[in-house]
Amino acid sequence: MSLVWKVFRVTFFLAIYFFAALLIIALALQSWSDGSQVLFALGAPIFLVWWQERRRSRKIAATNGGAKSSETTETNSALVAPPNAYEKRVERERERTREANVSRASAATQAYSPPKQDYAEIVRAGKSAAPALAAAAERKQSGRVASSRSSRTKKSGWVPSSETASVAGRNIGGMVYVGTPPLLNSYGYRDKCRAYIDPSLPVARSGRDKAGDGMPYWPGYSDISPQCRATYLEWLATGRSDASYNPGYMFLYFYGLERRFFVDQSNEDAKEIVQEVRRLQSLYPDNHSVRRYLGEFLDIAMIAETDLDAIEPIFEKQGWELPFSLKYAIGAQIDKGENLTADWLLSWFICHPETNLRTPATRCRDEFAALFRMRFDRRFPDGLKVTKPRKSLTASYRAASSEFQGSANPTVDGKPVPDISGLRKPVEIAQELADEVMNDLDKLSRFLGRNPDGRGSVEAHALLPSELWDAFPSEEMDHLKSWASDIVDRGGLVPLEEVIGRLEGETNEKIGKRQMTGAADALARLGFGLAPDPRFALRSPKAEEPVVLFSLGEPIERLEEVSDSYRSALIELALGSFVVHADGRIAEPERRALEDQVSAATLSDQERRRLRANLEWFLAVPPDMALLRRKLKEVGQDNQAAMRAALVGAAHADGIIHSDEVASIEKVYKALGLDPALAYSDLHAGEVSDGPRTVRASQPGRPGEAIPELEKASGPKLDASRIAAIRSDTERVSSVLGQIFDVEEEESGASGPASQSQLAGLDSKHGALVLELVTREHWSETEFETICASHGLMASGALEVVNEWAFETYDEALLDEYDGYDVSPEIAEAVKEKMSAEGRDV
Repeated sequence: MSLVWKVFRVTFFLAIYFFAALLIIALALQSWSDGSQVLFALGAPIFLVWWQERRRSRKIAATNGGAKSSETTETNSALVAPPNAYEKRVERERERTREANVSRASAATQAYSPPKQDYAEIVRAGKSAAPALAAAAERKQSGRVASSRSSRTKKSGWVPSSETASVAGRNIGGMVYVGTPPLLNSYGYRDKCRAYIDPSLPVARSGRDKAGDGMPYWPGYSDISPQCRATYLEWLATGRSDASYNPGYMFLYFYGLERRFFVDQSNEDAKEIVQEVRRLQSLYPDNHSVRRYLGEFLDIAMIAETDLDAIEPIFEKQGWELPFSLKYAIGAQIDKGENLTADWLLSWFICHPETNLRTPATRCRDEFAALFRMRFDRRFPDGLKVTKPRKSLTASYRAASSEFQGSANPTVDGKPVPDISGLRKPVEIAQELADEVMNDLDKLSRFLGRNPDGRGSVEAHALLPSELWDAFPSEEMDHLKSWASDIVDRGGLVPLEEVIGRLEGETNEKIGKRQMTGAADALARLGFGLAPDPRFALRSPKAEEPVVLFSLGEPIERLEEVSDSYRSALIELALGSFVVHADGRIAEPERRALEDQVSAATLSDQERRRLRANLEWFLAVPPDMALLRRKLKEVGQDNQAAMRAALVGAAHADGIIHSDEVASIEKVYKALGLDPALAYSDLHAGEVSDGPRTVRASQPGRPGEAIPELEKASGPKLDASRIAAIRSDTERVSSVLGQIFDVEEEESGASGPASQSQLAGLDSKHGALVLELVTREHWSETEFETICASHGLMASGALEVVNEWAFETYDEALLDEYDGYDVSPEIAEAVKEKMSAEGRDV
């Protein structure tokens, strides 16, 4: 029967294991060859059944052997024969011998008497031995203390800073956990506590892994190698201040500190732990992980050692949520009914994860903070009142060791602290102030972006908002003011190259529109104007040509903010200057007519100062008629009509057409390649009363004879209503004239109209250059010069133009000079996306 059962059992398990082997082959062993799969399907079940039966046989044999041993013992005990007569006699002799020995020992005890003692001699001997006994007792007591101290260092747990632990022959000091590491709870990433130094684990003789090559990301003393353990113990024993060691060793030490603070929650060494963590953070100031994890610990733990009044604002964004110390300090102030100061609101704004800080706030960090405080104090002289939120503040901490999570509910004067995390209104107010400040610092930021070493220069200081001049003083600015005042007193005319040299410290052979604009803005912040202003000039002066310095009456920060009347008057004045320069000289009546035109304009006092200074420049610098003729030939009939309409508008500025104005307009028309006789038809088309019509001398004739009409010049006719519409539309006239007279592209190589390029803000040459530059991440200097030459550009000028365009468009440089030129990946990606969206390839 047993044989049948064994066959059945073997067959059953062979079948089970065979199907299991087939399943394994189908799921995981498809890559094996057919022969290997067959061998596995047959061999594995046979081996498993053989191994199973062998174990079964051994188990049965062991059970049977124990049973046999027990049965043998019982059988043997039952078969023992009773003692014979000889054995009984030997046993009686042994008993009599034991009784005799007991009798002799009793008699000896009764016969003994103690010797007589000499007590005086004993006292004298005790006195003489007292010093030696005392010394021995002291040595014994010291040994007990040392033994007690040694036993304390050997106990499992926290070793305070007042004691010293000894591990592997090294005195590592205190503030560490020594002993058998406890098992972690379900939050732990490992089975054993990382911070515990287990003395039973092997340690190398010397630590040679200062670089931490054998250290994992989350180190644990029980998991690292003996070499790393030796290195860690040596770091502890040598003061824990050597920053040349890998930060992982410091983190291993920090794991114990955070565990002691949050898990043990010991108050006796809490302040000491905070100070120690702050010291450790200073050892690795540039390590991101150190700043993050130790910073998060200090952000919460510092409350244990810091009074509320001693907590300071934070002016650096540290993570994706508000720092706990900031929420604690602001919440406590709100709870007490105190108004927030500028520093606390600025700290709240900077650290908030949803606020927007643009480049001026980071590139001009000190100026931004100072101006923010000024604007805040002006708007909220008593501080900002914030409504108390209902939610209470809760501190949550996730250990750097990932072994535990903790939480706390901080209080002030026994009351919970309000949680400001959900408040929106104060952050919106701060964003409004910050946007205003960043806009005012935008020009300075762009200047510093183009000139990283330009901070402190005259031009940089002049671009500061006037409110900051006292906070950021400059002696060079005082010298510049004195120089500008002397120029104004002498009439105001000064070569452009001298102005740029005073502001930038050097002068280039070619001065572009950007430099002119920067100079005008810098001088305006000192209360001085520069004419012509490149924003509105029909052309920019050459380096050797004069410009006009004049007094604005007060500092101005935004020269571009002018009225439409000023724009219209400036254009008409510019056209008038072309009229008076047409014959190569300026007659006194023509000068007076232009001056009267300035006086008649309805402008503010400051705009009239600017217009009068531009008139001085128009009269001092003759226009380039050849350039005007070339520009006019490049435009269409519609733009020619707009030009003629603007000239007519200039003539009608005072409501009366003078004969000298008509003659000057004829000269301009002739210089522009037009029939001078068109001036009359254009003036009449303007529908302005200009006196009696010109007729021939009267002669006798037949009654009723009609007066003949004046023969009009042939040429394109101007519609009177169209002229009036164009003249009244200042923006239209400015746009058309800007296209006609803007010679910046020819004179300085600056960007032309956006329509000429695929990239708005660049001319066709520079636009094509940018599209080629963004195809690679780096260009050597030789390669850059080659591609610039292929587009007909000079390398130095092209570099300035494309970087200026990049700053205007993306707020950073496109090309960074480093062993050639590195291309900004952000701008390159943006350009490629723009071209792709427009259906064009880069």
